[in-house]
Amino acid sequence: MLRAPQSSLLTENSLALFLDYYQLTMGQADFKRNNNTICTENYFIRRIPQGKYLIVAGLEQVIHYILNLKFTDDDLSWLKNTAPGMKLETDFVDYLRNFKFDGDIYALPEGSLAFASEPIINITGKSIDVQIFETYLLTIMNFQTLIATKSSRIVHSAKGRSCFDFGARRAHGRDAAILAARASFIGGIKATSLVIAARNFDIPYVGTMAHKFVQDSSSEVQAFRDYAQTFPDNTILLVDTYDTLQGTRNAIQIAKEMEQRGQEIHGIRLDSGDLISLSKSVREILDQSGLQKIKILASNDLDEFQIDKILEANAPIDGFGIGTRLATGSVFNSITGEGGVSSMPGVYKHVEREENGINIPTFKLSEDPGKSTLAGKKQILRIFNKSQYTKDQICLWQEVEDGEGLMIPIVKKGELVYDFPSVTQIQRHTREELSKLPKRYKNLSHESKNLDDDNYPIEISPQLLALQNKLIKEKMKS
Repeated sequence: MLRAPQSSLLTENSLALFLDYYQLTMGQADFKRNNNTICTENYFIRRIPQGKYLIVAGLEQVIHYILNLKFTDDDLSWLKNTAPGMKLETDFVDYLRNFKFDGDIYALPEGSLAFASEPIINITGKSIDVQIFETYLLTIMNFQTLIATKSSRIVHSAKGRSCFDFGARRAHGRDAAILAARASFIGGIKATSLVIAARNFDIPYVGTMAHKFVQDSSSEVQAFRDYAQTFPDNTILLVDTYDTLQGTRNAIQIAKEMEQRGQEIHGIRLDSGDLISLSKSVREILDQSGLQKIKILASNDLDEFQIDKILEANAPIDGFGIGTRLATGSVFNSITGEGGVSSMPGVYKHVEREENGINIPTFKLSEDPGKSTLAGKKQILRIFNKSQYTKDQICLWQEVEDGEGLMIPIVKKGELVYDFPSVTQIQRHTREELSKLPKRYKNLSHESKNLDDDNYPIEISPQLLALQNKLIKEKMKS
């Protein structure tokens, strides 16, 4: 009998095993030594891979995972019988079977501005429980924050022109495609081409035609005519299948036919070639035909750097479709050739534990300064000057009155206390946040100069700094 193919698509019932095995081995070791104290884990991003700021995204999926996490009998049976040399014992398996998070979660709301080293999520709960969340949380937060930030940079470079997500086919898998569409919208993208993302998150979706539609017709003109008759209220024609300028003239023929029916063509799309010179030629041809209202849309390996270059050259393009470099969160500068790995260096670190009712701050001290962590449960204060952000301060939790810090309660004693906004509301929050960030932290020109001293100012409170220095001295002595 042939083995039937499997989709391997994650469902709510299969999320429990989305973890690294050491989270279970440490859990069992702690369980055996009766170590399940209350502790706090902190998610933060070590450095910003591109640009000067971050747009936080992914919190909703993380909270859904934590509140719905259940180990099924099948999961536990498989773990018991297949563990490689470190079998999970029955009493620990029983603990997992009855798993339910009963701790607290504070976080920055999605769409918020964040910067390197700042706490974004604090999770306080039983030691065994909170370490289970690490892999899933990092997967979701790092990816969506990367994409939302990339999206905001692209939208900023477009200077008010519409931008669209066309990246699903280049995304790193199905989940990535869907979540990239969500995060892109949070960052400011107007709509996505991915229908399932539109349905799941109630965001606008768009689509016109591919080159295949033209190739399958008797002529380009006939393809355009058929499409215009099918979608007379939103006709956008792809004109570069054979010859862009001739394709434009063919589109003009269809536009004139539509005018006779009381209809009008909405736009044409360029998907190849020199977008600067082609768009200028196309615009001239359209205008000479009295079709000034027709918009020119462009796609073709675009990112914020390409869009910036295009608009600096005064190319008459009205909107952009962005694919690969958006959906993959590319940190490659397509103009200078500089860049690195497309990933967000977010980490999930142990910062505090409780002993006999007293909170004991803890930290990681590394020979690599970039891997050292700040001790203790922390909050963020953001300083204003009129309507602009001027600096942030990272401080200890107890330094800040409840309600003053940027991190707000999401879950209390295992129960949801936060009314999650829609992605449209999150996008609006992103827009409001970016409007308060001075332009010099958003402009691409500052990036090429690599001015580290022009980063957004982040301070460590005197109390936190004193604690950190004290703990370092103690560790060095021991």
